[in-house]
Amino acid sequence: MDTSWAHLLPLIFLAVMGLALLAYVVLDGYDLGVGLLLPLADDAQKDTMIASIGPFWDANETWLVLGVGVLLVAFPFAHGLVLQALYLPVALMLIGLILRGVAFDFRVKAPPVWKPFWNRAFFGGSLLASTAQGWMLGSYITGFDNGPLGLGFSLGIALTLPAAYVLLGAGWLIMKTGGVLQERAVHWARRVLWPMGAALVAISAATPLVNPAVVDKWFGVPEVFALMPIPLSCALAFFAVRWVVTHPGAVKAGHGWVVFAATVLIFVLAFFGLAYSIFPDIVIGRMTVWEAAIGTGSLTVVFIGVAITLPMIIVYTIYMYRVFWGKARALSYN
Repeated sequence: MDTSWAHLLPLIFLAVMGLALLAYVVLDGYDLGVGLLLPLADDAQKDTMIASIGPFWDANETWLVLGVGVLLVAFPFAHGLVLQALYLPVALMLIGLILRGVAFDFRVKAPPVWKPFWNRAFFGGSLLASTAQGWMLGSYITGFDNGPLGLGFSLGIALTLPAAYVLLGAGWLIMKTGGVLQERAVHWARRVLWPMGAALVAISAATPLVNPAVVDKWFGVPEVFALMPIPLSCALAFFAVRWVVTHPGAVKAGHGWVVFAATVLIFVLAFFGLAYSIFPDIVIGRMTVWEAAIGTGSLTVVFIGVAITLPMIIVYTIYMYRVFWGKARALSYN
């Protein structure tokens, strides 16, 4: 195995990019989920739901900037291919995120008559951003196949990812709220759990059809036995969520956090499963991580900056969550 600096450095940047995108999907995923659930609550509950993500949601998007920044700086050849193929969904995602940011502040600061409009705008921005991200993921997995099978697969993930975000958002509200809103969050999680689970199983079964390279990696021997803990752990996490949301006493006993933690575990396992499936490609079937990387000298300079920046982002994120942890109250600017 090549352990030279020139060989390892692109892998380090790939790991940083993967960490950033995983952190974004989990952290921004729950506040996108809260936005998708907003129309189901009454006006007072909407204020509490927004307050539950208020200190966090803007900082969560820092991880997206870091991940895309690493892709641009360290892997510019891959960046060109990916962004060219995904220009429209990326643009739609950015429009959705901008709409969320505007609606977040305007719903409180604008005259009360406009509050319902900005609530709908926050929901619309959340829906647009999450479906665009799902389409981007599906298109990436298929190698940007624009045929009927590839487009159908991308559409399937575009519909599935918002459902997964809704479950993540409901789990967040179960942890961060109490009373009637917490009970409604349990109900929302219970309603979305089985549709999301069925969709994830269907997409997992369809992935080998749209990307035949996955078959050898997952279903060969002994790989199939070594990788069995991943789907088994996902199944255990799924049924842990089901047990909590179908037993109200579990939430009252303080075990509501299991819904959020188990959903995060499913996201993490799915991420590592995808990473294993496509490695060493960074653009599936077109470009490996070493082919996409810039020169070793340039990467070394960038590495110094990342080595300073990444720990600061991690420390800040941990500190922020520690400071603002606890039950949420209605958002107020007074």
